Amino acid sequence: MTNRFPLLFLVLAFPHLISTAMLASGSSGNLFNKPADGEGKLLHRSKRGWMWNHFFLLEEYTGTDNQYVGKLHSDMDKGDGSAKYVLTGEGAGTLFVIDEKSGDLHATKGLDREEKANYTLRAQAVNRYTGRPLEPETEFIVKIHDINDNEPKFTKEVYTASVPEMSEVGTSVMEVTAIDADDSTYGNSAKLVFSIVQGQPYFSVDPESGEIRTALPNMNREMRERYQVVIQAKDMAGQMGGLTGTTTVNITLTDVNNSPPRFPHSAYHLSVSESAEIGSMVGRIKAADGDIGANAETHYGIVDGDGRDAFIIATDRVTQEGVITVKRRLDYESKRTYTLKVEASNTHLDHRFDHLGPFKDTALVKVSVQDVDEPPVFSSSLYVFEVQEDTPVGSLVGVVSAWDPDVNDHRVRYSIDRHTDLDRLFNISSFNGSISTLQFLDREASKWHNISVVATEIGNPQQISRVPVLIKLLDINDNAPEFAMFYETVVCENVKAGQLIQTISAVDTDEPLIGHKFVFSLSSSNPNFTVVDNEDNTARILTGRSGFSRRERSAYLLPIVISDNDYPVQSSTSTLTIQVCACDRRGNVRSCGLDAFLLSTRLSTAALVAILLCVIILLMIVVLFAALRRQKKKEPLIISKEDVRDNVVSYNDEGGGEEDTQAFDIGTLRNPEVMDVNKQRRDIIPDMLFPCRRASPAHGSSDIRDFINCRLTENDSDPAAPPYDSLATYAYEGSGSPAESLSSLGSAEADADQEFDYLGSWGPRFKKLADMYIAKNVAREA
Repeated sequence: MTNRFPLLFLVLAFPHLISTAMLASGSSGNLFNKPADGEGKLLHRSKRGWMWNHFFLLEEYTGTDNQYVGKLHSDMDKGDGSAKYVLTGEGAGTLFVIDEKSGDLHATKGLDREEKANYTLRAQAVNRYTGRPLEPETEFIVKIHDINDNEPKFTKEVYTASVPEMSEVGTSVMEVTAIDADDSTYGNSAKLVFSIVQGQPYFSVDPESGEIRTALPNMNREMRERYQVVIQAKDMAGQMGGLTGTTTVNITLTDVNNSPPRFPHSAYHLSVSESAEIGSMVGRIKAADGDIGANAETHYGIVDGDGRDAFIIATDRVTQEGVITVKRRLDYESKRTYTLKVEASNTHLDHRFDHLGPFKDTALVKVSVQDVDEPPVFSSSLYVFEVQEDTPVGSLVGVVSAWDPDVNDHRVRYSIDRHTDLDRLFNISSFNGSISTLQFLDREASKWHNISVVATEIGNPQQISRVPVLIKLLDINDNAPEFAMFYETVVCENVKAGQLIQTISAVDTDEPLIGHKFVFSLSSSNPNFTVVDNEDNTARILTGRSGFSRRERSAYLLPIVISDNDYPVQSSTSTLTIQVCACDRRGNVRSCGLDAFLLSTRLSTAALVAILLCVIILLMIVVLFAALRRQKKKEPLIISKEDVRDNVVSYNDEGGGEEDTQAFDIGTLRNPEVMDVNKQRRDIIPDMLFPCRRASPAHGSSDIRDFINCRLTENDSDPAAPPYDSLATYAYEGSGSPAESLSSLGSAEADADQEFDYLGSWGPRFKKLADMYIAKNVAREA
């Protein structure tokens, strides 16, 4: 079975691209006679047309007409104009157009391969009149041929690299990269060759890889540190006519320790004042080193010279300088010039460059000591003298000595700083420095005296020195011992003989070398008490008899003699007051006499007078306070606005009667609208001799109830009302009273018409009134 396929002819614009096979035409008949597998039959190939699927077009066409691509032709085209060619696919109708009659294919504008390298299109022949396809649709590709229209471009405009100095020839620095947008698979448009434009003879570049290498040996950073190299990339394999691109490479030589330290001078001269403090700087020296960073770190040391014990040198880590400082005090008068041999050496060595060494250097440093006018110098930094207390005035205490250390050797004048000797106890000779006493000294007042002696140069009074002088007073036995404390000694009336009533001790302001040893005794024989020395600087007081009476004597005075054992022996008599008291069987004191109490407490007459005055003043204050309380006004009913307790305010003042009182005017009660609205409340309880009785309001009186409700509402809404609860009562007695009115306004003209006997029946409250009127009536009748 055979099929007939459509035939498309391609007439290209470049005949040299057409092969012999492409130009062969198809013919009828058997092209191949080959038996079929297993059947022994011959296969007959049917006549068919060639199928072309590639067109080629050069990029960047610059002509004014459409660029011819090729020609499409179908075997079904009889040449009578009935065949119509239709083009679809990428760019059909815009980038590519086809002549529907002839099948000629054109490009409407120049194409860029770097933008798009291939276009896929589909073509088909149809009947112009019926629109029916004459053959199946065929797909083909239009491939854009590359031309060298893009120059090489480096990935960076500027590269930065570094390489150690003194590197060997051929040491790799870095590799540069360039890209060409042209087709690397077609021709040499994208084949690049690298070359060095600037930077020779120091560096070279590999033409294929773009690797930059050193080209000179022993490049020294100290001679030149930075290099600028220009690398060029050329396409077309470097042939003439190729496009080029360049880049810049900044190369820095990194430091290695190939430069030893060197002093710029073989000798240095420095000077320092003899008054320079220990640790003060004398000067700086520096050994030059072309290296940087750690490779330039230098160590300085003094290796020889007569000043090794007077000066030291250390390295300033910031500036890499040798700093010479004072190690000990200098003296111009003793030594004026010192010589130092200073060595500078690298701390980090690179043994590859040992042949460039040695990596150390030495220099001589001469230090001159400058003379200054120094203050006087004392023979000692502290003087301590001893002198006995109570020594005669003018006695020698000690001698201080000072001199001028300068060459001129000025004389020195001595004085005492009186701020340290305010009592002017001492004096000093201004010429020889001997210190003497000006007053008697008491060790018990002060054991030590600390004064300051000043030495001043006579030729230059501004040069002064001070030295502390400590004077210790030696003790002599000039104080007698005495009681260690005040003793309150009591003896019971029922005491027995030989009973201990007190243990005493003594103190002495003196300080003997072998310690205190006190002896206690009575100044005279005493039958009542005895003293027993305990031989440990204490003594016991014992009763000499039993039974004491306060009535006979309330207190006893016992003189006791206390002596020390120093030379000369000092003694004193201290009196012990013994009070007689009443005691229980166990010896507990119950009471003592007043005289004894006063003696024991040692109250003076002035103290007693002061106590009495205080008591009198206190009594006067109490009396005055009581008098003020009597004159204090009566506390008001309403104490304070802050008092929120419930209060009951009673209005019970009836006055002379219900007919003439404003508070209970019956007209007001019956006509509340005429009441004075601005009337203030009277929350005051009046003083009354007798309580008044009030009759209850009449039942069924609606006008009175309305009045009371109106008054209640008024008080509730009154802004001037007190901020606490109150109860206001309004009593109404009615139109009359059983007792009738007591007023004389309605009485008869003559008193004879009045009968007052009924007053006697009103009770004791009206007894006084009844006596007055009844007695008056009886007298008038008589």
